[in-house]
Amino acid sequence: MTGLRERKKAATREALGDAAWSLCVERGLDGVTVEQIARAAGVSLRTFFNYFSSKEEAVVAGDTVTALAFVREFAARPLDEPVLVALKMALQTIYPRYVDLDRLRQLRELREHPALLPHVFAAYSAREQALTAAIAERCGVDPREDPYPAMAASAFLASMRAVVQWWLNTPQASERYTATELVGRMIDQLGAGFTR
Repeated sequence: MTGLRERKKAATREALGDAAWSLCVERGLDGVTVEQIARAAGVSLRTFFNYFSSKEEAVVAGDTVTALAFVREFAARPLDEPVLVALKMALQTIYPRYVDLDRLRQLRELREHPALLPHVFAAYSAREQALTAAIAERCGVDPREDPYPAMAASAFLASMRAVVQWWLNTPQASERYTATELVGRMIDQLGAGFTR
């Protein structure tokens, strides 16, 4: 059970991330200051810097929150579930709560800003490390001795990124599949291998 202090900190972090994302979508990354983000979230500038080192880090915070929620959900799945089944079930729980098509499109456009790229890559690396650790724990292996957890985490996240990009770029894709359905199909394909 998370304590009140931790919940308040998480809420402040989320408010700052949401404010950063909303303002940057509206005005562009270069048109927003950390002071404006702090004001929009209802906190002081000092509080902003207690959570983030820059507005760029704040913009990608929503991705980090979603990724951590997914890893927690995956880690909580029954231990007798195979890795791919646990990944699929965790996504089916997380995606409806966290994934919004319009927000994904807007975030993708923001991510193309050169100043955001290092933060996007850092967030992706942290996500991959967290998932690697969770897979290693589930499999009862040391990721320094066995490459399977790192390989599985990397293959899964790269496949997911490719599928979501396809979903965003393909006209009528969102009419044919929800994000959850599409990612479920991707996981089934990973389990079957790449033969068609």
